[in-house]
Amino acid sequence: MMPRSLLARTFLLLALLIQLTNVVWVSLFRYLEAEPRARDTAQMAASTVNLVRASLLAAAIENRLRLLEELGSREGIRLLPAETDDRLTPLPDSRFHRLLQRQLAAGLGPHTRVAAEVNGEAGFWISFRLDEGDEDEFWLILPRERAAHNVLGHLLSWVVLAVILAFVVAWLIASRISRPLRAMAAAAAVVGRGQRPEPLAENGAEEMRRLAGAFNAMASSLERHDKDRSEVLAGISHDLRTPLTRLRLEAEMSIGDDSARHGVIADIEEMEAVISQFMDYARDESGETPVATDLAALLGDIVERKRATGQRVHLAPADPPQLELRPKALARAVTNLIDNAVKYGGGEVWLHTTISADTVSIDVIDHGPGIAPAEIERLKRPFTRLEAARSGPGGTGLGLAIVDRIARLHSGRLDLLPHPDGGLIARLILPRGQSPELL
Repeated sequence: MMPRSLLARTFLLLALLIQLTNVVWVSLFRYLEAEPRARDTAQMAASTVNLVRASLLAAAIENRLRLLEELGSREGIRLLPAETDDRLTPLPDSRFHRLLQRQLAAGLGPHTRVAAEVNGEAGFWISFRLDEGDEDEFWLILPRERAAHNVLGHLLSWVVLAVILAFVVAWLIASRISRPLRAMAAAAAVVGRGQRPEPLAENGAEEMRRLAGAFNAMASSLERHDKDRSEVLAGISHDLRTPLTRLRLEAEMSIGDDSARHGVIADIEEMEAVISQFMDYARDESGETPVATDLAALLGDIVERKRATGQRVHLAPADPPQLELRPKALARAVTNLIDNAVKYGGGEVWLHTTISADTVSIDVIDHGPGIAPAEIERLKRPFTRLEAARSGPGGTGLGLAIVDRIARLHSGRLDLLPHPDGGLIARLILPRGQSPELL
């Protein structure tokens, strides 16, 4: 049930902390405020009772009715005689009302009764006697609001405003924490695809500045390492191709036995193929600019070139949409998959294109021995071969690694799936509507 993003989790925790703080603060305020408010309310009620009692005792009998009418019209105070059969509804059982009754009993005497309703009529009912020695008892009825503990209602709008402001501040705090981390995650994904990300902004808190600086230094170091590796491999390729060319020429001119000559030339060609594959792996594919590419035409050209060399490659008819691609890199990936299928499938190779709402899939299908599911992810790593099933002694173990890197460069992926009729489906999945230029 917990959200997955750091922004949502941080905001949720801060919001819960703020809510708990508000609950504790309101509870503490209500607890501390109840006693002085009960004391003030009881003092007001006791003073009213005493004033009414003194006014009645001081007024002439014929003027008492008019006095009660004045109190009712001006102050909302009514006076009724208490009966023995009155039905009383007590005040709510809360700390405030218990304190209120205790204070009234202390101020007006232990015989004082307090009720929320008498005979079904609501109000703040307080009993008293005109004289301590009298048996007759009266009810003084005050407006019910005077005994209500409604301070929380007055504070509700301020509490809501404080919560909204606190949530806004919590969101700002959480976003300031998560924003640089999201940028770093995106930059790390770019590095994982073999590209150079834009340098991260080294600002904010000290820890974030140090982390961004360390990441920028790491990205620069990786870029230098890739350039050094490419230069070294390019130098090795150049230095090896010249003597290999001389060896091939020498073999063609000096070796008289046809079988031996063809064997030497085949070995030299295999060495040149290995060097070419190393160079393909070292090549920086991200340097190619993505352009709108007719995928059907690209696949058709690849199949025609393969057929011209005598390979039995078939392209199923399809009409894929134009995509933003690096055409040379993608052609290299599809060519590698076809070469693998021809070399290890031992027969015909089929190309199928499947179009969905979000992706375009290129399937290269053969009917060879296939790959065990447990070996699939391992074979995507560089210099990894499966000798028993799909790799011969002349392989370098770089073909699938190159395809996987090109797929990730296009924000796609390479899946190796078993064919229902035997063999392997090498599926290159490319997203629609997302340019690799932005990745």
